[in-house]
Amino acid sequence: MATRAKGRWSFWLRAVLAPVLALLADQLLWEHGLGLNLALLAVALIAVVAVTHPHARRRAWPLLAAALVLGLFQAETPSLIGWVGFSICLAIAVLSARAGFGQGVWTWVQRLAWMGFGPLLAPIAALRQLGLKRVRRRKTRGLLSLAGLVVLPLAGGLLFLALFAAANPVISNALDHIQWPGLEPIRFLVWGVLGGLAFALLRPVWLKKTLQLDEARKGPPLPGINPASIILSLVVFNGLFALQNGLDAAFLWSGASLPDGMTLADYAHRGAYPLIFTALLAGLFVLVALAPGSETSQRPLVRRLVVLWVAQNLFLVASGILRTLDYIEAYSLTPLRLAALAWMGLVGLGLILICWRMIRRRTAAWLINANALAAGLVLLVFTVVDSGAVTADWNVRHAREVGGKGAELDVAYLKRLGPAALVPVARLEGQVRDWPLNERLRMVREDLMADLEVRQADPLSWTWRGHRRLAQARALIAAAPPSPPAPPLAIPPAPPRDTSALTSAQTSE
Repeated sequence: MATRAKGRWSFWLRAVLAPVLALLADQLLWEHGLGLNLALLAVALIAVVAVTHPHARRRAWPLLAAALVLGLFQAETPSLIGWVGFSICLAIAVLSARAGFGQGVWTWVQRLAWMGFGPLLAPIAALRQLGLKRVRRRKTRGLLSLAGLVVLPLAGGLLFLALFAAANPVISNALDHIQWPGLEPIRFLVWGVLGGLAFALLRPVWLKKTLQLDEARKGPPLPGINPASIILSLVVFNGLFALQNGLDAAFLWSGASLPDGMTLADYAHRGAYPLIFTALLAGLFVLVALAPGSETSQRPLVRRLVVLWVAQNLFLVASGILRTLDYIEAYSLTPLRLAALAWMGLVGLGLILICWRMIRRRTAAWLINANALAAGLVLLVFTVVDSGAVTADWNVRHAREVGGKGAELDVAYLKRLGPAALVPVARLEGQVRDWPLNERLRMVREDLMADLEVRQADPLSWTWRGHRRLAQARALIAAAPPSPPAPPLAIPPAPPRDTSALTSAQTSE
């Protein structure tokens, strides 16, 4: 009886805390920018999890500590990657009571994906776990039946109504004319989603059986494929890759002249992303056709051809990186191109890991774990480093206007980067003596500073990085020399007076 009472108390505690967390998230986030409010919400979630899940604070405290660091970092700079990392750490800490920490990444991906259905499944599953569904009192059964009847139609109906309102102005206008009690219609949907997510976190739905990877494969990997066809395919693939890599070595790496009508930027841009996709397809082929334990993977000739092909793929990835760097040099850097360089590096590392897996006969779980670790480290770097600030600083330092070898400075693009470009723009403004460029930089800097000051004035959207940016920009402005004077207006000279008519008139007199 004591255990059952404790379970009921635990359930109702979570049922009360879920709407409280939803209300707190609404007050912190609604009509506010993102910044300190995300850090406060993260601390609240960690505190509630620590109270409602004693095993998490006893056994999974390193994950709670990692979640706390990622959550507090939102006050430095809010980022989607950082918040996703925080959510994953918190979710694994909650699930660790039943799962432990011995499973691989693939198992955890399935459990976290199943946990994502919590907003619809968690309340019903919690009621079933407490045994309330089996209570024979008619009133209780009626309440459970009613709950099971209305949860899915209500949640689904609100979701589709919100989507239709966003897509159909007639529905949107009709909803706008409804007199709601001081709240916007979309806010009810936000409350429902936040409350469901909070309940799913506090009482997660457990995935009992996960799909395990099949390591051993003795038969052919795909119908119609046999060792002979794989050997022939590898010979053909190596020949084609040798042709492509030879062209890259001739034009891209050695600096030979390109065919008429083609610039280095064209050559670099046209090949960067397709070649990376080609390398991904190559890695997929090795995974499917040469799994450990298969007949083809045991043949020495196949293994040598695969190693040669992976080496050519690595050269292809290196050429793709060089192509992207050349394109950045010819034009400019963007956050997307910076992310593309990191992605190419991950592709190259993945190819090495695939080859190593085949040589050392590692499992598929090992391969997934190793790639997930590498991707997690790269994402962690992008969480800490502001790619927008890196982009703006690189473009400013390499612009032709300051003697760099890059493209002409795109001041309008710097403005689109937002507050990340404030410090580089303020620094360049104090260095440029050309009046037209200095004036454009001043206007952009004033707009960026005004936007950031408005954001920082809201205590909930305040960020430490924004505070440092404003302080650094103000210091640069104070130390900068006076702006160059505007050039005098060029007044065109008056046209010469035509005196021929006057002379002829005087002569006729």
